[in-house]
Formats: sequence, C-alpha cells, structure tokens
Amino acid sequence: MRVLGIDCGSECTGYGVIDSDGRRHRLVACGAITTSPHSPLPARLEKIHSGLAGVLQANQPETVAVESVFYAVNVKTALKLAHVRGVALLAAAEAGLAVGEYSPLEIKGSVVGFGRATKSQVQMMVGSLLGLTDPVKPFDASDALAVAICHAVAQVTGSKLAPKRTAHG
Repeated sequence: MRVLGIDCGSECTGYGVIDSDGRRHRLVACGAITTSPHSPLPARLEKIHSGLAGVLQANQPETVAVESVFYAVNVKTALKLAHVRGVALLAAAEAGLAVGEYSPLEIKGSVVGFGRATKSQVQMMVGSLLGLTDPVKPFDASDALAVAICHAVAQVTGSKLAPKRTAHG
C-alpha cells in the first residue's frame, strides 16, 4: 500500500510517502512545504494546500495519515495547527482518500517503541526502518514518514492503533 504521512505545521509541513506491506517499508518521496512566518495565514494555508495537492498528484497514495491534535500550551499555536490540519484533510478529501489520525504517543510508540521518544530518535528509527544510510531531514519530513509507517503497520496488522477515520465526500 502507498501511504502519505503528513506532519502539520504553519511554517513547515512535512510529508512522507512510503510503499509498505506493514512489515517492510520503502521510501517513495519526502520533504517539507515551508512558508514564511511573515506571510498572512491565509497565504500560508494556500501554499500548504497547493503543495500537498501536488504531492498527492505526483505520488498517488492509497491513503493518508496525519497526527491528531495535541494539547498545546500556546492557544495561538494550537489554532494555527488546527488550520493546517484542516487544509491537509481538505487536500486528502479532494483526492478521495480516507485519512487515519494518530496521536504523537501512538506514532512514536509504533515507530520507536517508546511514546516519549525524541525527534532524533524518531529520525534514526525512520531511517533504519526505511533502510536509509543518511538521516531524513528536516525533522518535519522524518516525523511525516513516522506517521506513514505507523498507519501502514496499523492497517496491515489490525492493531489497536487502528485509525480514527475522517469521512470525506
């Protein structure tokens, strides 16, 4: 199965596309869509949306996975993140794809085996699981790949990490 994982951020949204049978994973594409913090939020959201639409078009995933909303100390940051997640969900819905949502704890637990893993630990395990010699950069891209790997494993194993489905259409 081909999975697009998305790590939402208003200044840097990571994406990672993998092919996976749930046990073996192969990197297809990854990167980040960056925006200027000085640009108005609507302009940043449009750039993220068009970037994700391009990734979806170029890579033709069968499913999409995103990190679920988590508690943020700063309300403004949480609201910006929610806007970006909405744009990501919209791009997936426009492509006719179902979306799996996972908590940061579920993602890190699935990929690293420890729900409180650091970004560096996630980056290292993502590289190892994908058989890469160099670490995936930036962290937003390795985090997105971790989301994709978590989703692939959950889909194939039917584990209790089964995603919360977001309806589309």
